[in-house]
Amino acid sequence: MGTVKDIYEFIDRIAPFATQESFDNAGLLVGRRDREVTKILVSLDITKEVVVEAARLGAQLIVAHHPVIFHPVKSVIDKTPTGEILLALIEHKIAAICAHTNLDAARGGVNDCLAKALELTEIGQLQQAGVDAQGRPYGIGRVGTVHRPGLSNREYAAFVKERLNAANVRFVGGGKPVQRVAVGGGACGSMLEDVVAQGCDTFVTADVKYDQFLEAKALGLNLLDAGHFSTENVVCAPMARWLSEEFPNVDVRLSEVHREIYSAI
Repeated sequence: MGTVKDIYEFIDRIAPFATQESFDNAGLLVGRRDREVTKILVSLDITKEVVVEAARLGAQLIVAHHPVIFHPVKSVIDKTPTGEILLALIEHKIAAICAHTNLDAARGGVNDCLAKALELTEIGQLQQAGVDAQGRPYGIGRVGTVHRPGLSNREYAAFVKERLNAANVRFVGGGKPVQRVAVGGGACGSMLEDVVAQGCDTFVTADVKYDQFLEAKALGLNLLDAGHFSTENVVCAPMARWLSEEFPNVDVRLSEVHREIYSAI
């Protein structure tokens, strides 16, 4: 068994909450620290459907990537989407721990999982933000060597779509074959200059803006947008495995109801 506090402290060891970005709101966001936990549900987001799933399973805790409270909340009422989710968590006595940018930057976190999902080798950091209290470097993004050097941008986009089970992949070609790849789970389109500085010809990320596609083409960079969900959901199964290994008497489940929110044709 374990308590909410025990699980929070374990996640804090692998992805220290102190390393989260200044704009972030990662941590224990709902619940009592001394509550005993026998079941955990792991999900990228905490939606109403995920809370219902957790309640059906009898879970006392949801561990998620995206914060269930991100912007300041002035009221918790059933007239707002966030209010409905928070009320459901509280009414079902379900705690919520959210590991966001700290898990993006941590060794073995979102970006390492994304790099491994795309079969990159010789993986290194794209950007180093600092060193945590245990002396481990952390930072957003990873770089590596493609599994089959020389693929065209279109061929690599098809590979990325298949590996991440993405709804679609938007891409622009920089006129170079794919060899050295950078990845940034979630919205990392602002990191184009970092990618080029690392000598990469290709960047896989999400939520790319029109002007960022234009900039990438001008820089001679292959830029692929594989979707926010697809580029970050890769961390959920490893997180569930880490929790199961650390707390063998706790039943840890992956959400079966949470999936890509949009469809594409």
